[in-house]
Amino acid sequence: MEKNMIAQRIRAFRKLKGYTQTELAERLDVSIAVLGSIERGTRKPEPKIIRKISEVLGIDPEELSSAAR
Repeated sequence: MEKNMIAQRIRAFRKLKGYTQTELAERLDVSIAVLGSIERGTRKPEPKIIRKISEVLGIDPEELSSAAR
């Protein structure tokens, strides 16, 4: 359940910023497969990835990680 909440938030913030999965994956220096699995909720992002996503999207890491609580 918590992975799906994080996945939904990452996808929503990515779309708000107007990034495609490919663009965000490139900015995060991860493969599209990794980002896709995170957004589908089949892979839980590591804390360092949450920080990078937050930096790239210009949001507070708590906005993403709070979904895991």
